[in-house]
Amino acid sequence: MRIRTDDEVYRVDAVWLGPPKATFPWRARYVAWLIGIPTFFLVLGVERWAGWSFGFFSTAWAFVATIVITRLLTAKISHERPLGAVVAMAGRELNTPRVRTTGTGGAVSASRVRVRAERPLPKHRRRRQYQHHGGPPGAAFTQGAPRARRSRGNPARAGR
Repeated sequence: MRIRTDDEVYRVDAVWLGPPKATFPWRARYVAWLIGIPTFFLVLGVERWAGWSFGFFSTAWAFVATIVITRLLTAKISHERPLGAVVAMAGRELNTPRVRTTGTGGAVSASRVRVRAERPLPKHRRRRQYQHHGGPPGAAFTQGAPRARRSRGNPARAGR
């Protein structure tokens, strides 16, 4: 036994062939007219905004661009995916939150890292430099000055 589906009902396109007794030589679905007419005016507006003058050739190119854009858009539309669903999907696709690829800051930052013009010396070379030149730059260092002695905590001297 063969079970017939109802796909034939949906395969019939709602098309407008033109006025009675003067039909168009092409078939266009109603949704194509619904998309094509506003697209034509939008393309004409973009041409004017770009600085093209209104004339035969600019209008002809707008007509060609409208046909291409309309065919691209109506290729995505079918009885299983109507125009409303495609528009809603495009709106959700444009407004959905995206994964952020840039950092928004945090605990670690390189903004306070000091950068010096000269390269720092290794530790073993720094010690030698201070011994030969009298000390680190900017420090008042007198060579051979005696160190202050610590008291050893003699309990007999603690009261003095």
